[in-house]
Amino acid sequence: MCGIFGIIAQEKNYNRKELLRILEDLAKLSQVRGKDSSGLAYRFETTQTIKVLKGPFSIESLLRSNEYKSFRNEIESEKINQSKLFVSFGHARLVTNGTQLEGNNNQPVIKDGFIGIHNGIIANVEELWKENNNLVRNYEIDTEFYLSHLRTTLDSNSQKISLYQAFLNTNNLVKGTISVGILDVYSDKFVIFSNFGSLYILTDFEEILVFASEKNILQQLIKKNNVFNDNHKIFQVKPLEYYEIGLNTFRIFNHLELINMDSIYSVSDKDKYKYKINIINIKPKDNQIHAVIDPNKFKDINITNSERKLLEYNIDRISRLRRCKKCILPETFPFIEFDSEGVCNYCRNYKPKNQPKPISELEKLVEPYRKRNGAIDCLIPYSGGRDSTFTLHFAKKVLKLNPIAFTYDWGMVTDLARRNIARVCGKLGVENIIVAADIHWKRKNINKNITAWLKKPHLGMVPLFMAGDKYFYYYTNKVKKQNNIKLNIWGINPLENTDFKTGFAGISPNFNKERIFSLRLRDQIKLFSFVAKNVLNSPGYLNQSVLDSIGSIFSRYFNPKSDYYHLFDYYKWDEEEIENLIKNEYEWELAVDTSTTWRIGDGTASFYNYIYYTVAGFSEYDTFRSNQIREGALTREKALKIVNEENKPRYETMKWYLEIVGLNFQDVIKVINNIQQLY
Repeated sequence: MCGIFGIIAQEKNYNRKELLRILEDLAKLSQVRGKDSSGLAYRFETTQTIKVLKGPFSIESLLRSNEYKSFRNEIESEKINQSKLFVSFGHARLVTNGTQLEGNNNQPVIKDGFIGIHNGIIANVEELWKENNNLVRNYEIDTEFYLSHLRTTLDSNSQKISLYQAFLNTNNLVKGTISVGILDVYSDKFVIFSNFGSLYILTDFEEILVFASEKNILQQLIKKNNVFNDNHKIFQVKPLEYYEIGLNTFRIFNHLELINMDSIYSVSDKDKYKYKINIINIKPKDNQIHAVIDPNKFKDINITNSERKLLEYNIDRISRLRRCKKCILPETFPFIEFDSEGVCNYCRNYKPKNQPKPISELEKLVEPYRKRNGAIDCLIPYSGGRDSTFTLHFAKKVLKLNPIAFTYDWGMVTDLARRNIARVCGKLGVENIIVAADIHWKRKNINKNITAWLKKPHLGMVPLFMAGDKYFYYYTNKVKKQNNIKLNIWGINPLENTDFKTGFAGISPNFNKERIFSLRLRDQIKLFSFVAKNVLNSPGYLNQSVLDSIGSIFSRYFNPKSDYYHLFDYYKWDEEEIENLIKNEYEWELAVDTSTTWRIGDGTASFYNYIYYTVAGFSEYDTFRSNQIREGALTREKALKIVNEENKPRYETMKWYLEIVGLNFQDVIKVINNIQQLY
């Protein structure tokens, strides 16, 4: 979920300033994967000191700090000898567990003679600490367990084992994703390891080794620096591959070579390498930096009884609404009409969507894209939801493709979704490319748009809260180009049609549209006009988010879609099959405040569904279950029972959502409750 990077080079062949420039370029290129916090480490060999600099802000901010300037000057002035190795590594963090406002939770992490940087999530870290109560926990960050268990494995094994075997032993306990760069102070070795392939090295195996979380980062680095030539090759550190670099010889071994050499880890005297570790935690100047709060940790979600009581669930009045006799859509649904038999126009005009073509057609379509040499040949846009999880599984296990899972994190991907992404990618051994937005800025945009909306609430403007996530489509194409991939397979559920969202903006339903997100040109114009009119009526919408929102709209509707297929055009969508897979095969973690597996990884869903249900008497759950009824997958009676549960307010997630965007829970909910209801 983060960007890790580093350089190990023989000083005699490079200029020190040149290596520092490469390090800084590498750091800046890596921050696309995370801007919540950052850190750098450098080994001063002449003074036997390892200096670690870190802070709760982006790597670019760290590089501009006075502390880094002093750090850099110290590196430049260090005495150089012919045998010296330049060793530096760093981290661009997307916070998952452990607030970035606590320095020990930022990386590099120092524990038990290891200095480590980690990209990924150990999804079962709490269970691992309980099961290994001999280990001492000092921090919140999951990386600490990995380092602590690794050291204990090496020290307590009666029969000495290789460092590689110790990595495998620790990795076997982990459910989730691990890509690490670790300096072992005691053995004077640096280790590069991954269990899911999100790690690449650039090296000539003789003078320099550079590593980063994405191939594209190293490709861009080559273009920016003329020290690299045809002798320098990029290699993926594939799942369970391991590289070990001796820091006194610059000898690079992979795990196969070490096995053949019967390399045994042995430290006769831990005091042999008396490196002093100097940690500098830089305090942020911006007091508005928000820590990431985990919606599944009740200790972080302080919901009072008065707040719980404030949330409305008007089931008695809503249950009296007139509903379609076939589906469950109520009379408050935009543009709904009932015939003499009480059946709505949405049912009368419905055309079955869950009737896929033969899977053999998809197999034929993907065959030309398949790369025989084991190279990446497919991209799966991966939100962390249940349908994209099933699609990733299907591409890897059934179609036998070699996919990359691509995730766009715009600040509303919950920690629950991130942990589930880690579970799946770790078990499948699939590389996960993350593009992390400027999350703090994105959340400010949401704050400003909700604040403007609260002054003049209109259901047609609610989708503006989610506009920032539509860059997913733009970055999907960009990541494809960067990785020389043409094929992408989407897991869009054909039953997730939410026409009511544009219906509240005055757009009548198009019963013949090809995709659930399709919008006719005249309707696009009408929608833009509606939004413009409301923006003028409520000037608060004219804020820093305007360009972001416009860009999101263009990304959604005008972004080119080539070599673009949908799994559920060729495979029948089956809720029971998908839920069995994610729960049993991948041990999916469920939300604490709802029984459904749908929309639990999206931080906005609980909030906008509360608005729709409270004001209009239905939510997207009603539309989804109505489509299942029309497809013959669900009875009307069962659908009503299910939505009555699904439409209950999700207290914890709503509180989390409003806190991280900087809004007062009680103030916001009171305004929503006072909006004139449609029933």
